[in-house]
Amino acid sequence: MPRFAANLTHLWAELPYLDRFDAAAEAGFEAVEVLFPYDVPAPETLRALRRNGLQMVLLNAPGPNYTGGARGFAAVPGGAARFDYDMRRAVRYAQALGAGVIHVMSGDGSGAEAKAAMVENLRRATASLPEGLCLTLEPLNAGAMPGYFLDSYDLAAEIIEAVDAPNLGLQYDSYHAQEITGDALGTFHAMRPLIRHIQIGDAPGRVTPGRGRVDFAALFAAIDASGYDGWVSAEYTPKGRTETDLAWMMA
Repeated sequence: MPRFAANLTHLWAELPYLDRFDAAAEAGFEAVEVLFPYDVPAPETLRALRRNGLQMVLLNAPGPNYTGGARGFAAVPGGAARFDYDMRRAVRYAQALGAGVIHVMSGDGSGAEAKAAMVENLRRATASLPEGLCLTLEPLNAGAMPGYFLDSYDLAAEIIEAVDAPNLGLQYDSYHAQEITGDALGTFHAMRPLIRHIQIGDAPGRVTPGRGRVDFAALFAAIDASGYDGWVSAEYTPKGRTETDLAWMMA
């Protein structure tokens, strides 16, 4: 079976932020990820990690825009200065928390100009990225994120190829893969050479694994057979309290 990590943005959302680390460790997880840890001083999160012996896997860049504005600047023409600022902040947090993966959000946009902006921004970011960190791109389905630029796996593959950096790869999410392509398992097989991080949730609705259309037994077997040795992060919305909705790990 894969090595499972808990996404604490989604799991144990019923608990205060710092208490989620304790709950994850009690449930048997050895690693966690937090999409947007920026509101809490890094030393507080680090203490929660250390007292539970947890590894931080991933965070997102940039932090959330609470005014309802852009969800990233990587693919925004003319947004290079803001992109660079956000990346410096994300790198500081990742290094402070020991996370090895930063998911770079594209922001909204479309067309060749947006693609060119994203390629150029990522070339600059990967060239200056400290050793030990990896950037990932995750296609998000249009139903969940209308207007989001990076909405297909083919587009993500094209950008990764154009940037051509060893510290840039694909972030595969079974929920988004199922919604975008209708075949989460087939998408995993097709994209496996590019995949650097995996997240799981069922579709539709990013529900608990086993409550939707994704064949997780086949997907987990494929992950094992592929030689992927990274973390597989549980990123879904539990039905009820999180600790009562983890049977998929034992199935």
